[in-house]
Amino acid sequence: MSGKERSPRHRPWSVYRANTFDLSAEMMGLALSGNSQDPDEPVLEFSVACSELVTPSLDRKPTSFVAVSCTTPPQAFWTKHAQTEIIEGTSNPIFLSSVAFFQDSLITQQTQVKLSVYDVKDRSQGTMYMLGSSMFSVKELLQDKHHRLHLTLRSAENERVGNITVIAWQIEEKREQRAPVARLQRGDTVNGRMVLPVDASLTESMGIKSKSSSLCKDPLLKAAFGGVMSRTYRFPTTDGNHLRILEQMAESALSLHIPRQFVKLLLEEDAVRVCELEELGELSACWENLRRQIITQYQTIILTYQETISDLHEYKGPSFKSSTLKAERKLEFIPTNLHIQRMRVQGETGYDHTYDVVTIGAPAAHHQGFKGCGLRKMLHKLEEARKHTHSSLSTQSSGGTGPKGMTYQPQDVVKAKELIGQINTLKTQVCYYTERLSRAAKERSANALERTLAILSEKTRQLVTVCDSKLLSSAILALAAARPEFTQQRTPSPSSSSLSPSSSSPSRSPSRNPTSPSRSATSPSRRISPTDGSEGSKNKRASFTHEEEWEKVWLNVDKSLECVIQRVDRLLQRDKLQSDSSSEDVFELATEEPTTTKKESSPEVEKTSPGEWNEALYPLLTTLTDCVSLMSDKAKKSMVFLLMQDNAPTIAMSLTMQYRRDVVFCQTLTALICGFVIKLRNCLCDSGFLRQLHTIGLLVQYESLLSTYGEELAMLEDMSVGVMDLRNVTFKVTQATSGFAPDMLPVITGNRNGFNVRVPMPGVMFDSLPREIQNGMLLRVQPVLFNVGINEQQTLAEKFGDTSLQDVINMESMTRLSSYFDQFKEVLPEDCLPRSRSTTSLPDLLKLLSQNVNAKKSKNVEILWQAAEVCRRLNGVRFTSCKSAKDRTAMSLTLEQCQILQQEHALAPQVFYQALDCMRSEGCRRENTMKNVGCRKYAFNALQLKAFPKQYRPPEGTYGKVET
Repeated sequence: MSGKERSPRHRPWSVYRANTFDLSAEMMGLALSGNSQDPDEPVLEFSVACSELVTPSLDRKPTSFVAVSCTTPPQAFWTKHAQTEIIEGTSNPIFLSSVAFFQDSLITQQTQVKLSVYDVKDRSQGTMYMLGSSMFSVKELLQDKHHRLHLTLRSAENERVGNITVIAWQIEEKREQRAPVARLQRGDTVNGRMVLPVDASLTESMGIKSKSSSLCKDPLLKAAFGGVMSRTYRFPTTDGNHLRILEQMAESALSLHIPRQFVKLLLEEDAVRVCELEELGELSACWENLRRQIITQYQTIILTYQETISDLHEYKGPSFKSSTLKAERKLEFIPTNLHIQRMRVQGETGYDHTYDVVTIGAPAAHHQGFKGCGLRKMLHKLEEARKHTHSSLSTQSSGGTGPKGMTYQPQDVVKAKELIGQINTLKTQVCYYTERLSRAAKERSANALERTLAILSEKTRQLVTVCDSKLLSSAILALAAARPEFTQQRTPSPSSSSLSPSSSSPSRSPSRNPTSPSRSATSPSRRISPTDGSEGSKNKRASFTHEEEWEKVWLNVDKSLECVIQRVDRLLQRDKLQSDSSSEDVFELATEEPTTTKKESSPEVEKTSPGEWNEALYPLLTTLTDCVSLMSDKAKKSMVFLLMQDNAPTIAMSLTMQYRRDVVFCQTLTALICGFVIKLRNCLCDSGFLRQLHTIGLLVQYESLLSTYGEELAMLEDMSVGVMDLRNVTFKVTQATSGFAPDMLPVITGNRNGFNVRVPMPGVMFDSLPREIQNGMLLRVQPVLFNVGINEQQTLAEKFGDTSLQDVINMESMTRLSSYFDQFKEVLPEDCLPRSRSTTSLPDLLKLLSQNVNAKKSKNVEILWQAAEVCRRLNGVRFTSCKSAKDRTAMSLTLEQCQILQQEHALAPQVFYQALDCMRSEGCRRENTMKNVGCRKYAFNALQLKAFPKQYRPPEGTYGKVET
């Protein structure tokens, strides 16, 4: 047989298109009938298969792989480009991983390719030798009629050691345009070796819009993701066809972008807290001492946040944090090893599916350590400490020792935080609409005046309702009691009544109904006899005085609003009469006195100067604004004082816990935003998903492989709290102001009570969204977390430790997942969900998952498989995590990919484990280990792997002792 020979056999080739963006004329020649619509396609892709391999030792068959090197003139040296997976014990290996040249390869038709076949003697030690090699030029491969070369392998001594077949996957634009080709039958062989048939119809859908958005070229995804690595495979199916697999892994610019924004928001929130405490005014000595302690603690945290912001902005490294830096203090808010893992599957019937998973190292406070406990136990300890404090305060109060504050229940503290938020929001809205009303008056716009007044009235009355609270009243009394002058029983400050509209002329601010407010008139039972001279009576009189003063404050707001309403009604009525009546009637009406009856008006009102309405409203609007400010500030200070009382005894423990929680939440939030952006982009044309998104929210499912033993138990505690805190996150999609990458990065607003993420999109994409999303509807999140430990530490936990935390987490998430599906069934049709080839219905799958969650079974990984499938079938976003997101995560991801191929795309079962080993040995996750620790090995040893479930064990030679 000659050293190089063409095969006369007609063999079909696939029709995947290659991208031809920015290619030179010579590169264009590589893209046979090229199509520039799909930038993820390689310029050239081929597969290899060997036959009749001969080893010097005749007692064993080779364990071989092919290394691919190339050189392009005038380059005088060879560059390694790729290698196939290792196939054991056969002289006729057919390799599943294909060899792809993307645009950055810069190959030409003159490029020489060398194929070197190696025989691996010991995979664990990596000992091997080269059996033989062969060379060809790209031009030869492309010029062959069938784009196929059959080459002879020769050893260094020029002896024939076997054959190698190179099969290029042709690049065509449309099925209708290609010439008919013969189809390889099941029994066909190459040099006596049966080969799997490949049809040429893999891109039937090329005439329609691509369902996959490119990580490399899409403007939205390109702004958020980068450093894309790609691997290609060709896997046989049960019907004798082939699947084309593109596996990609990308890091994200959001790994830094989100923490920088998040920490800044935390800094601002805590700085506001300090200002609020400072603005409480003068307090008695004991309360002042407590305030100083709290402020000192906050200032320490603020200093830490300032240092963190500085460190994050000074960081100039890659846009992901490697696993070796997970405990680095300066980078603790950055998620560990955050990547997007993508698998794109194209079948011969024309379908094109994309599966994305976000991978992240366990969101946990690695720098702070896990010696004591994680967040779940810290929260429990804090609750116990507060309960103890409340009982102690009650004892002190009855015994007359310590500062005499009120004793509040936990629900009071929650209510106080809500009231502060409501008061801040409503005060801002009242001021805004007051300004809008003034502007409408200047413009003499009757319609605008009427509309704005309606909104202003609603917001003001909402504010009054919020401030009319028993909790607020008691807090105001407690704050008054904490003043140094409380025992001196100073007379009420006139400041509250000085802004009262009733203190001005009756004509400007008549009361709507002076006796209508239920608390405005004090009954005899609430009056204190001035002749009672006991100390208790003095305190009661002082309390009554402060309560009466507070009632007057919020009543003044109500009265001020009524004055504005009446004045606007007169202006609008006069304007209407001026336009409808005769000039004499108008003159008569304009000369009436507005403070009495319409027949007693002043003649000056006749003038209709442009500023007349504004001049008439300005004093009343100023009074309303002042009264609202006084009421809001007084109410807010009382709530701040309430929170100060609640926080003071446990402030150090509370802030330590809160800081840890902030670190963990920032990591989970960053991963969530990555997942939301890529899911939204991929599903822009999926009306069912978009309807589900704005109706019941987005399901996000975190899969964890942490053990419940040692430090990982505390990591799991941290992670579970961080994931559940995502319930306080909402998303809002907006139109990007420009096409520049920085303008398409997400923006975070809010505080610890709730964060909103604004996601800008290019105009064309934004216009394709449903009206509800375009109008700014807030999109909710429903997070769930399922954990199953799989390593040797989990074996110890199951035999000698405790797995209750894992059980509780899985049961809680099962409940939330079932609740989400119930919501879906109530309001949405089934056609909103993606189609599945699975024979198990979604309700049955949930039932199986529930059974597994409640079963006492060692390392029950079926929980993870079923939870992942439920998530995909419910349009959810998938996250996978272990300690560093590189070893156990790699095993889980590659297993999930092969399970998807088998369940949804008919992967041939006889090659399942070969495909699994292929992805683990030559796929993107192997490169992830290189990015993190500088070594292409998973951090396992043989003893550890004996404790792993079989499906999670990597192939020989891909693991060893390395830094994690």
